[in-house]
Amino acid sequence: MAEQRTRHRAIAGVLGAVALTAGAITTGLTLPAASAATWPTPSGTPQAVSKTISVSGTTDGGMKRYYGSGDLGGDGQEEDQGPLFELKDGATLKNVILGAPAADGVHCEGSCTLQNVWWEDVGEDAATFRGTGKTFNVIGGGARKAADKIFQFNGGGTLNISNFAGQDFSTFVRSCGNCSSQYKRTINVSNTEITAPGKVIGGINTNYGDSLTLRGITVVGDSSKKIVPCQKYIGNNTGAEPSKNGSGPDGTYCKYSSSDITYR
Repeated sequence: MAEQRTRHRAIAGVLGAVALTAGAITTGLTLPAASAATWPTPSGTPQAVSKTISVSGTTDGGMKRYYGSGDLGGDGQEEDQGPLFELKDGATLKNVILGAPAADGVHCEGSCTLQNVWWEDVGEDAATFRGTGKTFNVIGGGARKAADKIFQFNGGGTLNISNFAGQDFSTFVRSCGNCSSQYKRTINVSNTEITAPGKVIGGINTNYGDSLTLRGITVVGDSSKKIVPCQKYIGNNTGAEPSKNGSGPDGTYCKYSSSDITYR
């Protein structure tokens, strides 16, 4: 099974004490952490997407719901589904709700920013990040019902995820384990709420020098601590299923301590 696929159940909250609001995000202010995710109500008439929408510069969806139709009307784990949105290098997509079916969500072909983007029912993956030596930012928003992964990191560079909510998923974020081209990937997840059920917060490849840093993570509904914060793998470029290489903080690949994760 190719590592580039994901679906199940994913979304939840954004941490802290103050509710996350679209207004704070839209104005570009520093986002407060939220005590729990508040799913936004779509505005206007939902828009069917039968052909991938290309985004250059900044696109503000105004909290409209977009959903796939026609060739983009799938919601399963089939390989090579098209995305609803494809972001060019340097593009920003904000204030958008992806409904069901969502196909392969959002693709970033280079550096990008996803700001206050919500996935109500993740299709193949919520977002896939491509390109080499790039910086990708996910600020606010949430995703739920991801049978596999929420975020798929296929390119190289740094992925920053903050003030996000993930609920009902298999893996929250995964550094591609068997892409034909492999890179070193740095993943930073902060002020994020993870709600069970789920299996892994972050999966990385130690043999390519990947690292995952976790700060200010709140895990909800997992009192037995079954969700693995950081799973290490031995990645490959042959398409084979990668083997596991341990888990837990080590200061090099998995960068977090017990104080960085709160259970409730």
